[in-house]
Amino acid sequence: MTPETLFSLDKKTALVTGGATGIGRMAAEGLLHAGANVLIASRKGEACEEVARELNALGARGRASGFAGDVSTEAGVAALALSVAERTDALHILMNNAGTTWGAPLGEFPYKAFERVFSVNVTGMFALTQQLLPLLRAAAAADDPARVVNVGSVMGEIPMGDGAYSYAVSKSAVHQMTRILAKELAGDDITVNALAPGPFVSNMTAFATSDDATRQRVAEGVPAGRVGNAEDIAGAMQFLCGRGGGYVTGAVIPLSGGINVTTGPAIFDEALS
Repeated sequence: MTPETLFSLDKKTALVTGGATGIGRMAAEGLLHAGANVLIASRKGEACEEVARELNALGARGRASGFAGDVSTEAGVAALALSVAERTDALHILMNNAGTTWGAPLGEFPYKAFERVFSVNVTGMFALTQQLLPLLRAAAAADDPARVVNVGSVMGEIPMGDGAYSYAVSKSAVHQMTRILAKELAGDDITVNALAPGPFVSNMTAFATSDDATRQRVAEGVPAGRVGNAEDIAGAMQFLCGRGGGYVTGAVIPLSGGINVTTGPAIFDEALS
């Protein structure tokens, strides 16, 4: 049971949606270094192609390729599934990372923000997984299942709105969808797990992580005292997708530095101090 045996992804094919930036790119690089051939897709196909070139220049064991893919519509999901099928006849790893958010204060939050966010974060994620089931089943084996990893959020774990109400509720739905699909696909030798990240540097969190001073203020609100980094994502993905993680399904992995277990004020200690 060497690290190579437990975490190698040699000869495996992975798809990472939203893989050109942020957590998706961190995951793609981690999978690449473990030996996987990684398909990177997002709405911005040129950005995916550029990221694939950058990753291939790292000299990792795997190879990357990038192309356009949009999970916000039914037609987009169908087109993306077809693009994947044109590139591989078996998909060992699906990382559903593509997502969107919407921010507005309570009292001003628009009706359309729920439809827009859910169409990508929940409906698109489910629809793409369903479309790719034949390729996942083709890669699955009893002793080495195919893997689906959904990206949720710590905001789906605890009652945190922060002006992103549709996002937080959508991520809670992602966690429940993960558990449901894990139950239904276990017999097909497909595991389904989710990551529940806290703050990481990404385009989505650029308003709070783009400069050192703001990022440090955000870190002060994290029990671990820092924001997440690329190693946190890569390590989780290599575990869940390698043989060492083959017996894990239906889990929501907290990658939030302890935000997921914060419970509010210590009312009795404060009252007695």
